[in-house]
Amino acid sequence: MTLFNSGSTQHGLTMAGVFSLICVLLAVQCAGAHEAESGWRYPYACCSDRDCREVTDAAVSEGPQGYMIKVTGEILPYTDKRVRNSPDGVFHWCSVAGKNDTRTICLFVPPRSF
Repeated sequence: MTLFNSGSTQHGLTMAGVFSLICVLLAVQCAGAHEAESGWRYPYACCSDRDCREVTDAAVSEGPQGYMIKVTGEILPYTDKRVRNSPDGVFHWCSVAGKNDTRTICLFVPPRSF
């Protein structure tokens, strides 16, 4: 009986350890996918695990009509609800499935210079 209990306890700890490891890995993967490199979290409305990423200043231009996403040519008026303030002062672009040829979900913009 002692051997059986030892074996099942050891087996139970192993299964618990594996389960814990899987939970930790899934949590890290999910958290990382929703976070900017600087650590702030993208709002869920903008990011579905892979839609958002930091982009260079050269990827977005400002014109009289609004912000233009250069890779798609899409223009977002300054008053568009998809345009949001960037918490870390750099551009972040969220597009459908994180692709470069899809529409914009959100655009995080740094403060404008006056």
